[in-house]
Amino acid sequence: MSDKYVVGLDLGTTKVCCVIAERKGDRSDILGFGVSPSEGLNRGLVANIAKTAEAIKESVGIAANRAGIEVTKLNVGVAGEHITSLRHRNYVTISNQDKEIAQEDLDRLKADVRTIRIPSDRQILHIIPEEYFVDNQGGIENPIGMCGSKLEATNHVVLASIPAIQNIKKSVERAGYSVRDYILQPVASSLSVLEENEMDLGVVLIDIGGGTTDIAIYQDKSIKHTKVIGVAGRQVTNDIRETLGVVTADAEKLKRDYGYACEEAIIKDQEIIIKGVGARGDTTIPNSLLTQIISVRMHELFTMIDNELRHTGFKNRIKAGVVLTGGGALLRGATELAEEVFGMPTRLGVPLSLAAGLAREIESPEFATVAGLIKGIPGSTSSENIIDEEKPIKKKQGPKGKKLKGVLSNIKEFFNEL
Repeated sequence: MSDKYVVGLDLGTTKVCCVIAERKGDRSDILGFGVSPSEGLNRGLVANIAKTAEAIKESVGIAANRAGIEVTKLNVGVAGEHITSLRHRNYVTISNQDKEIAQEDLDRLKADVRTIRIPSDRQILHIIPEEYFVDNQGGIENPIGMCGSKLEATNHVVLASIPAIQNIKKSVERAGYSVRDYILQPVASSLSVLEENEMDLGVVLIDIGGGTTDIAIYQDKSIKHTKVIGVAGRQVTNDIRETLGVVTADAEKLKRDYGYACEEAIIKDQEIIIKGVGARGDTTIPNSLLTQIISVRMHELFTMIDNELRHTGFKNRIKAGVVLTGGGALLRGATELAEEVFGMPTRLGVPLSLAAGLAREIESPEFATVAGLIKGIPGSTSSENIIDEEKPIKKKQGPKGKKLKGVLSNIKEFFNEL
C-alpha cells in the first residue's frame, strides 16, 4: 500500500500543531494544518493526559477536516530535559562469499547497538549513523555495495525516559490515534530548516519553544550532538509577569508586541501602557525597561548554550554559524543577541522544501518542528520501529541565575514604587 501520506504532531508547551502532507519526492505538499492551545504539557513532558489528549484531538481534527482524510497514525515529536545522547562505535564482520556489504549488514550493526547497557528507566529513541568504516577506511556515507571484511559505524544514540514516552503514547491513544514513529524535536527542526552545505561545514540549530530550547549540532553532513534545555519562551513571559505585576496573558502580549531580545535592536524607545490589576491603575514604562527584563533571560539562555558548545568541543568547529528557529526566535533582536554571545553569524530558520497546498501557513520558525516531523529521519532507527505497510492516513468515504535575580528585583522594586 502507498506510504506517500504522513502526519506530524508537535506537542508543545504552549500549543499543539498537526500537519498532514503528501510526499512528492524530496518535497511535501501540505494538505491540512491545525493548531490548538496546549494546557497538558510542561517543558516537553505530559503533565495531564486528559488535557493533552483533548488538544491532540482538536489539532488533528482541524487538520484532517481541511485535508478531507481520516487520520490513524502520527509522527510525534519528543522533547524535554529527560533526553540524553551518546556516541557509540561498533562493528560487524562480513561473512558472505563475495564480501559485499548489504542492507542486512547495516541492520546487524543497529541491532548490535541495542545491546549496549543503558539505565533501566531509559530506552533508545534513535540510532543515527554518523559515519561508516570499511576495513578501517572512514568517511563513508553509504557502504552498501562496497566490499570488505569488517564494517564499522559511529552512531549518535538518543535516549529518552520510558515513562515520558509512555505518557505521550497514552495521550495519543486516548485521542483516538496511534503513534507511527517518535522523532526527537531538534532533529525534526533540523530537517526542515537547515541547508545541506550548513550541515557539511558545521552548524548549530537552536529551536526556542515555549517550555524547552532544543539544540542540534551538525558537521560533515551528520548529527554530532543534541541537547534539550529547560529554559525557553515561557520563562521570559514569566519574568515579565513577575517583574511588572501583570497577568500571564498580558505578559505574553507585551513580549510579542513590544519585546526585544537586546536594547541595541530597539528602533524607537516608546512608552508602553501596562494594564493595572485590582486597585492599581494603568501605568506606563519605556520600551527599554521591558527589553531589560527580556534580554537578561535570553542572554542567560544563549550563554548556557555557548557553554555547552565549549564543553563538548564544538565551539571552534561550527563554520556555518547559528540558525535560530521556533516561536522564541521571532523575538525581535534575537539574531543580533545570538551573534553577540556566540561570536558567529546567525540567521532565522524557516521550513524549507515545502511544495504547494497550505505550505505558506507553516512557513514560519514556530512551525519548524512539525514541518520536520513529516519528513522522518533518513538512516535512523526509532524506538518503536513502527514502519509497516499500512498507510498512516486514508481517504474519507464521502464529505535563573544571580545576575538575573538582581536585575529583575531592581526593576520590580522600581515598578512597585510607581
